[in-house]
Amino acid sequence: DFLHLSQELAVPGELEKNISFEFAFINVAKSFESYYGNQVTLRYLIRVALARKHLSNITQEADILVYHYAQSKEDLIKKLKMEVGLEDSLHIEFEYNKSKYDLRDVVVGKIFFRLVRIKIKLMELWIVKRETIESTPNAFNESEALIKYEIMDGEPFRGEFIPIRLFLGGLRLTPTFRDINKKFSVIYYLSLVLYDERNMGYYKQQEIVLYRRQGTIYIFLPNEWILINPNFLVDDELVDTIY
Repeated sequence: DFLHLSQELAVPGELEKNISFEFAFINVAKSFESYYGNQVTLRYLIRVALARKHLSNITQEADILVYHYAQSKEDLIKKLKMEVGLEDSLHIEFEYNKSKYDLRDVVVGKIFFRLVRIKIKLMELWIVKRETIESTPNAFNESEALIKYEIMDGEPFRGEFIPIRLFLGGLRLTPTFRDINKKFSVIYYLSLVLYDERNMGYYKQQEIVLYRRQGTIYIFLPNEWILINPNFLVDDELVDTIY
């Protein structure tokens, strides 16, 4: 636990009817966003415990979903340019319109074939999420391809270029997280994958930064999406609500 606050709601005694207890935690710093991943979970929750003298205690929990808006949008228009080369057989240049995207953005780019001397039969663009758990002596990484988008099916020619338009809305994405409480990180990559006629794969990936833009927001839980109404806004940086 990186945050733990408690209050006593009632003195010892007997409960003989339904009763409500008011409580409040004022000005609690929620420094990190809620995250539900494959290997790590960051939860904020309210836990109510009822201690009984001769019986087992009763405990109930309710999650609080916390999300943060981007603190800065500097350098959003910086383009990504990379090259893929294989000796004297292959030279590909690809360009994306920017390096930072909000969670419902569109990845726009193009791929140029400068030299093609091998038979490429398939090209895909992947969005890869990498979770890194850093609290153990040896950091543990798990990568997951969230989408595999087919760009080309067939052999390209020298001088040819292929446009790219990949919509992020609806994908199971979160903002980029770096060194959260010195426990974990979540990084996203655009990965270009090519396959030749022998089914050999060639890979080139580039990190991108995802951020949450102010407005109507999706939060991804293990088995569902929750749509948060912007009317729950508390301040310009933070929204939270209880489910």
